[in-house]
Amino acid sequence: MLIQIDFNSEEALYVQLRNQIILGIASCRFREGDSLPSVRQLADTIGINMHTVNKAYTVLKQEGFVKVDRRKGAVIAIDADRLRTYAEVKKELQVILAKSCCKNIAKEEIHKLIDEIYENYGG
Repeated sequence: MLIQIDFNSEEALYVQLRNQIILGIASCRFREGDSLPSVRQLADTIGINMHTVNKAYTVLKQEGFVKVDRRKGAVIAIDADRLRTYAEVKKELQVILAKSCCKNIAKEEIHKLIDEIYENYGG
């Protein structure tokens, strides 16, 4: 499992870890049913506190990306609640697009950027 954490970033470590796992799911590095490393194993591998990994896994579970199996630990299980996810994405995009408008980034540039990024995820 390739996880890249920037220890100099202002972004919280658990958020970075969460984001890396979501990116891994989107790029098919992690698939439905794949087990993630144990909290202790991933913490040791990355060199972060176990509580940080646990918090990332908890957030991923709350967001519907993983489920916790007593035998397998954290397992990729993408939530089927598409409408909820759609609403969350819309809310996040509203802020991102507002920032873009404030910085005079054209709609065409945003569309090109979205297409470029989406290509990485099989879209």
